[in-house]
Amino acid sequence: MPEVPTTVWSPDDVIVNWITPDNGGSPITGYIVTIRQSDGVTFTSETSNCNMISSPATTCTIPVTALKAAPFSLPWGSHVFAKVRAINKYGSSADSFEANGAMITTNPDHPINLSEVYTSRTPTTIGLIWEPAAFTGGDVIIDYRVNIAVQGESSGF
Repeated sequence: MPEVPTTVWSPDDVIVNWITPDNGGSPITGYIVTIRQSDGVTFTSETSNCNMISSPATTCTIPVTALKAAPFSLPWGSHVFAKVRAINKYGSSADSFEANGAMITTNPDHPINLSEVYTSRTPTTIGLIWEPAAFTGGDVIIDYRVNIAVQGESSGF
């Protein structure tokens, strides 16, 4: 049985990695990678992007679009749970324990209703207020970046 795989998120993909397990006396000829569906129970083979049945490679890359589609149907903010099973001439091993690491996220929508709080204005400070976006990208928003452009400054030339 392979050790627990790792799942790593990148902006467009989830990468599943695992370590080659003991081969039981026969070289490993491939792997079966399964991903847990949105029902939280069912694991399904991911053969479109991780067709490892005849490959001894120990990594595969799954596009986020594939994980968001059927049969997985994982929504933004979901963790990706993966299991790996090794194959050799004697058959397949038991499933590894499930990996959980990657969270499917994307950029959030921009905040809405940005406005200045005039009562907070001083010669060196302005106050701003806004409402958070409805779509957070699948995770908690922990910070905002505010950019200010100063208009009407002359270069002196």
